[in-house]
Amino acid sequence: MEVILLERIEKLGTIGDVVKVKNGYARNFLLPRGKALRANESNRKVFEANREKIEATNAERRSGAEADAQKIDGAKVQLIRQASNTGQLYGSVSARDLAEALETAGYKVAKNQIVLDKPIKAIGVQDVKIALHPEVSVTITVNVARSPEEAELQAQGKDVMAEMFEKDVAGFTEEFDPNAEPGEIAPEAGESEAPAAEAAPEAETASEAEEAAPAAEGETAEEA
Repeated sequence: MEVILLERIEKLGTIGDVVKVKNGYARNFLLPRGKALRANESNRKVFEANREKIEATNAERRSGAEADAQKIDGAKVQLIRQASNTGQLYGSVSARDLAEALETAGYKVAKNQIVLDKPIKAIGVQDVKIALHPEVSVTITVNVARSPEEAELQAQGKDVMAEMFEKDVAGFTEEFDPNAEPGEIAPEAGESEAPAAEAAPEAETASEAEEAAPAAEGETAEEA
């Protein structure tokens, strides 16, 4: 479908451009949101008749967005969420969550102005784009952590998950046995250090003693 753009659309064009897009994109996004008109003869005339007004309105909106951009650009947002030991959130952080966090911090941003390709599903720090106007965008920093202390460490540039892994590895130490031969497993506490092979001769000696006892008794009876 061919449409006439009423505002700048990234990767498509600017005001007044006639571009060809997929039917679904036009019907579900561009047309219902007032971002474009169907490119027919009637709409071309309507657009040309109102072009100056459309451009003036766009310029006014752009000026307002540029003023807001100076306040919001570089803003830092902190969200505390529950997460597993691997850093995966129990849930996710959506554009709505970010809009609410920005409002709490004193910035008014609509949910549809937050450019989030997919929800945030792990702790960490990342940059998120905010499109205040088709021609004006800023970047904010989102810090998702399990506690304020963890958020502070992440804000300092520390990789919390990497440090946790290093601590776990450092906390694991193998019990040292100075008498163990290379490749030999150290015996656990309470176990005999003597190998089974060394205990075998003792068992054999005890068995021989039991066999000799009856023989000795027989010899004594004969003598009597």
